[in-house]
Amino acid sequence: MPDKRLPRPRPPARPRLYEQLVERLCEYIREARLGPGDRLPAERELSATLGVSRASLSQALVALEVQGVIDVRHGDGAIVRRTVAEEQVLALLRDRDNRRAEIIEARQALEVKLAELAAQRRTEADLADIDAALEHMRAEVRRGGRGVEGDERFHAAVTHAARSRLLARMMAEISPMIAETRLESLSQPERPTASLAGHERIADAIRAGDPRRAADAMRAHLLLVSDVERLES
Repeated sequence: MPDKRLPRPRPPARPRLYEQLVERLCEYIREARLGPGDRLPAERELSATLGVSRASLSQALVALEVQGVIDVRHGDGAIVRRTVAEEQVLALLRDRDNRRAEIIEARQALEVKLAELAAQRRTEADLADIDAALEHMRAEVRRGGRGVEGDERFHAAVTHAARSRLLARMMAEISPMIAETRLESLSQPERPTASLAGHERIADAIRAGDPRRAADAMRAHLLLVSDVERLES
């Protein structure tokens, strides 16, 4: 008789390190009965308690910040915004991991064209808005921040300068998802400075009225921000 052995069931995938840390942090918030406005212990204390590096802990905190569970403030530490079940947070994180590539694809399709159009259609007022956004991000980075607000203002200024109502509406549709990837990207080591340099190259091309250079600069910038490290081990 032919061998009809059934295939062996595959063992469940081991949770990735950042997922384990996210789960432990949610448990801590629940067990310590922390509520909105309460502060988590300092990163140094948390990393020692959990037995992980501060770099690993920092990425887990970013994952919670993206989900709106905590708010990480420069110089103030992590503040609880809301409490949710660990299972809910992990499900949302895994869904976002699956969507990340699609979000980047959408940004490349939209923002590269927006940069090209901005180089053709920008006014002096648009250039002033772009420069103001750059200066805002520079100030944030100088203070040791991530530059999230300046980054958002810069891309909004480029979108406005393109004067395409349809593309602007499409950008508005995906803006909440972009906000998630923006926070993740700018939390990477040295990323705020690199992102700011990319913005400056885009702005220079728009100011020069060079559509091709503006599109190429935006494309390169989006490739940079799509490189988000994950804690796989």
